[in-house]
Amino acid sequence: MSLYRIIGLMSGTSMDGIDISYCSYLKNSDNQWEHTVIHTYEAKYTEETLQVLKFAKSLSAFDLLLLDKKLGEIYGDEINNFIKKFNISDIDAIASHGHTVYHQPDLGITNQIGCGETIAVKTGIKVINDFRKKDVLNNGQGAPLVPIGDLLLFNNLGDTLLNIGGFCNVTLLRKKIIAFDICPGNLPLNFLMNKINFEFDFNGEKAKSGKIDSSLLKALNKIEYYNQSPPKSLGTEWLDANITPLIDSNLKLEDILNTVVEHIATQISNVLNSEGSRKVLVTGGGAKNNYLIERIQSRSNAEIVRPNEELINFKEAIVFGFLGALYLNNDFNTLSDVTGATKNVIGGILHIP
Repeated sequence: MSLYRIIGLMSGTSMDGIDISYCSYLKNSDNQWEHTVIHTYEAKYTEETLQVLKFAKSLSAFDLLLLDKKLGEIYGDEINNFIKKFNISDIDAIASHGHTVYHQPDLGITNQIGCGETIAVKTGIKVINDFRKKDVLNNGQGAPLVPIGDLLLFNNLGDTLLNIGGFCNVTLLRKKIIAFDICPGNLPLNFLMNKINFEFDFNGEKAKSGKIDSSLLKALNKIEYYNQSPPKSLGTEWLDANITPLIDSNLKLEDILNTVVEHIATQISNVLNSEGSRKVLVTGGGAKNNYLIERIQSRSNAEIVRPNEELINFKEAIVFGFLGALYLNNDFNTLSDVTGATKNVIGGILHIP
């Protein structure tokens, strides 16, 4: 038996905060993994940090290095606050996803900032980060990484696991596991709401008040990515090139929002229906968008299930903690069947304080 107690750290592309979990991960005598969620917490970015992160891709190499270090300091401080808040004493490692700035696996590039060495020095705890790069170097997409957690920790919750974060990704638990990024999620919706100084569209109410623009919907649904077969993944560069130019228009804001929601619901339901999904567990910030969930349910043949708030909010942090446990146990934590890599790998870099 192997037991690890790990702090998982997740900062998604939608930049809605830093999700922190503290969990135990046990590989039992039957070689099955079990987990227990002990504590969770969401830390918010300051407005100053948010503004820098939003434009990270346009920074010079020097300024990006400074931001990498600064973000490591922020993560370290938040973890120290988390440890103090919950009086945590037994920690084997911190597993940090970092914040994605560049993701172009076809060029062999994936970059998550939030310096692991800085976190380790700040906290005095071993840190594992940079989980994607080794998979990319083995000709994989470096994404999605959550499916191994879906397979080993959450396989009893549905035959399909859907996460709606900045992007929408799905894990199909079939005879052979299939997982990929479906389409954009919260990112374009938040982009539109930012125009009227709101962080997001609460419950999808603004979108629900609008109408579908058929020309825009047609243009969105014709994007070439949707015709590609997995393995495939999305990054903000793709969003900037394919989605933003279409939705940054003079149409009424609520109509654009409604159309984007319909586009997301269409692409998700196309996958669920074509793959014969029966029970779909939905997590991530988009699971709280009631209007989006209604539209997915109306187009899908499957039962759409939202779990408890903790799992909705912290599933990815819990899974990245698990990737850290797999790393420490010398087990592969990336599935080549999912990413298209030449082999399963043990992704991550270990930093000793």
